[in-house]
Amino acid sequence: MSENKVIKINENKIKKAIEGEMPLLITTFTLPHEMELYIGEVVSCFLRELNQEYMIQYVLYCVNELTSNAKKANTKRVYFQEKKLDINNEYQYNLGMKNFKQETLDDINHYLLLQKELGLYVKVLLQKRNRKMKIEIKNNSPLTFFEYKRIHDKITRAENYTSVEDVFSQILDDSEGAGLGIIIMILMLKKIGLSDENFKFFTENGETITRIILDLDVGLQKQLNIVSKEIVDSINSLPHFPENIQKINNLLNDKNSKLSDIATQISSDVTLTTDLLKLVNSAAFSLNSPCQSILKAVQLVGIRGIKNLLYSLGSMQSLTNSSDENSKIWEHSNKVAFYAYNLARNFCNSQRDVVDDSYVCGLLHDMGKVIFYNVHQDNLKQFNEFCTKKNIPNTVFEQICSGANHAEIGAMITEKWNFPTVINHSVRFHHNPSEAPEEHRTLCEIVYLANMIAHYSENQLELYQFDINILKKYNLDSLERLDTISNRLSTAYIEGSAFKKI
Repeated sequence: MSENKVIKINENKIKKAIEGEMPLLITTFTLPHEMELYIGEVVSCFLRELNQEYMIQYVLYCVNELTSNAKKANTKRVYFQEKKLDINNEYQYNLGMKNFKQETLDDINHYLLLQKELGLYVKVLLQKRNRKMKIEIKNNSPLTFFEYKRIHDKITRAENYTSVEDVFSQILDDSEGAGLGIIIMILMLKKIGLSDENFKFFTENGETITRIILDLDVGLQKQLNIVSKEIVDSINSLPHFPENIQKINNLLNDKNSKLSDIATQISSDVTLTTDLLKLVNSAAFSLNSPCQSILKAVQLVGIRGIKNLLYSLGSMQSLTNSSDENSKIWEHSNKVAFYAYNLARNFCNSQRDVVDDSYVCGLLHDMGKVIFYNVHQDNLKQFNEFCTKKNIPNTVFEQICSGANHAEIGAMITEKWNFPTVINHSVRFHHNPSEAPEEHRTLCEIVYLANMIAHYSENQLELYQFDINILKKYNLDSLERLDTISNRLSTAYIEGSAFKKI
């Protein structure tokens, strides 16, 4: 997001960032009043979506104070540069600060224009991750030793106050604002139960970063999980796998079964037969001539491949209806499956299990979302009654319906249907692969990348919203490289061809 004269918040983008636990970034060079209002609206909307309304007024004060300080720090740099003073020299620093406030206020537009010309920015980053919310205020003016010491002293002083009244009665010094804003901010954070550990400031990679970590209501997450489980347990219309698929699965699990028996059982299901032949004749197998034999197809795909096909087909048959939204989710899931398989082939070719499981895990990653498009009105009434009985706010159910907790719901479904652990983990951790158990972490990373690149290829995401550590691991941390991979995957998917390795 970048500054504009007319700025409207995009609630869908905010919801998507929260749902995917991705960062949301706002960048400004001059921080005009319109941008201040916009930032306030985004922060407020973000907290409302997290059901943390009680924090809004406290957090807004903190964000306003920190963005204002960041802007002032940038102004200070251009002021010192124009006055030909060394900001890192103690004598010159003190000399410059004598007239800094008044002179910049008298000609603020001039100094703001200089900031913009030099590319001095202020960035606000918001991100929900697990049960915490991260807020970062960044500006590309590294702290001087004197500034660092001054801020540290202000924070230390704040520990001595218990109320705003104490602050006003004891602070007399007016130099650089005497740190009044920061001290009040620390008191604000204490009001919502935060300690020193929740507030950090530091310089990194040429940026000054102030970070606030908000502990989200633990009770809310428990409520989300309770309602999610109730949804999965109580949907009578959520069927078990089709009988024929269960029969084939039983044969696959029987060590005494012959491939010919499996092929015969598959042949009795027209849809399954069609899908199996479509799979073996796809670019994935690169056959010299089309395969028309079910037995040969079974031999090519293997037991693991057949099982994955069953999981895929069974899920789609059980969780598919004619709604437009349902169709959109499955279309996205098909794309992610294709992307995941091709990414696995190119980046994890030596890890056979990762390659073999990538398609089905990509296909089923969003199965929790599909639930809500298979829910009948009677069920919705039942869920609302359940929330009332358990004293759970309706907003919790509304959050789930909007996509919150869909990964957990999907994982619950895989448990209900006794899916392999690898599918369960890829569904549960497809937004947070770093939290997945080590044995399945690589596959979860591949599904994560496939999902993110699919959204990126449709201009729904920006580079900064990716996990930088995962991008670096797969050598995708440059815009050029990511665009190349994204374009090739998108083209291959549309054409139904194999992804070209680069």
